[in-house]
Amino acid sequence: MKSRIIRAVNRAKYAAIGAAVGAGIGGLFGRSTASSGGALGALVGATLGEKGLTPSLLAEKVETTTDDE
Repeated sequence: MKSRIIRAVNRAKYAAIGAAVGAGIGGLFGRSTASSGGALGALVGATLGEKGLTPSLLAEKVETTTDDE
């Protein structure tokens, strides 16, 4: 039960952060792109939270993948 609550909180936290970042970047281009950027950012953030990935862990995985090539 505790792990389900932690997963839900992580998913919500990363979704909120992703929405803020996406809306901020989209806002540089216009009002409608801010809305779309916020939605996409929330989707990406929720996915990261669900998978248990942190941004630093994701960056490490990308870095090791590019080092192999």
